[in-house]
Amino acid sequence: MPKSTVAALQIGASPLGKADTLQHILGFEARIRASGASLVVMPEALLGGYPKGEIFGTRLGYRLPGGRQAFADYHANAIDVPGPETDALAGLAARCAASIVIGVIERAGSTLYCTALFFDPQAGLVAKHRKLMPTGTERLIWGQGDGSTLPVVATAAGKAGAAICWENHMPLLRTAMYAKGVEIWCAPTVDERDVWQCSMRHIAHEGRCFVISACQVQPSPSALGVDVPGWDPQRPLINGGSLIVGPLGEVLAGPLVGETGLVVAEIDTDELVRARYDFDVVGHYARPDVFSLAVDERARQTVRFTSD
Repeated sequence: MPKSTVAALQIGASPLGKADTLQHILGFEARIRASGASLVVMPEALLGGYPKGEIFGTRLGYRLPGGRQAFADYHANAIDVPGPETDALAGLAARCAASIVIGVIERAGSTLYCTALFFDPQAGLVAKHRKLMPTGTERLIWGQGDGSTLPVVATAAGKAGAAICWENHMPLLRTAMYAKGVEIWCAPTVDERDVWQCSMRHIAHEGRCFVISACQVQPSPSALGVDVPGWDPQRPLINGGSLIVGPLGEVLAGPLVGETGLVVAEIDTDELVRARYDFDVVGHYARPDVFSLAVDERARQTVRFTSD
């Protein structure tokens, strides 16, 4: 039986920057190894940070100089892919004998992407997924991914794919990933709400797959020394809620709320065929005579150079 252990690491980006965050991640090595997890999912924008409450000096029709500097600082805290941080994460995957899926802010020239990176314990960095549609004002600071980064990666636990935060609400993206044969749906996020956990259960039930949602956890703005207009200074900025869900929508572990920690569950991918007996969303429950989806997986480049 293909049983395995999987985990979500609930942790927050350090206000001191990516180097401190990376050390915090690496500090979980012993706990990851002790858990026996063959796949570990970490939150959205963990390396690089999720600037909740920041407006980057933007008003409709103009930008303030202070906002430009805030973006420059944020850009400096992003990571290159590949780069020294990805080398360190590849080493962690190797030492823990575990695949890792982690949310980062990826720097590509002057543009930033909200990205999920996939690490294999033997091969290191093997794939990435750039968030297709940054949500709301995230579009001020992040570019859009394209169809060339929609991987489904083989891991010891099963075939893993990723959708980042509110991308999970895109029905056509979900359909494309189901068609790629995803068995373990990885959902790095910063959404702490109860309705997010409902969405995770829905996706597991709809796709008849296992879902691992890893959310950041951040203390109150006052504890971070940050002023977020309109925010209760005593309320946590991000309160976690990481969980693992089975293919019939049942919660297997979590949600973990208000603290850093590892959420762990045993899964068995043999359950997927049994779960899809009465509902296979891209198989016998589809109607290709009525509905179809075309997915463009070509990489989009603004400038192409050719020479004789």
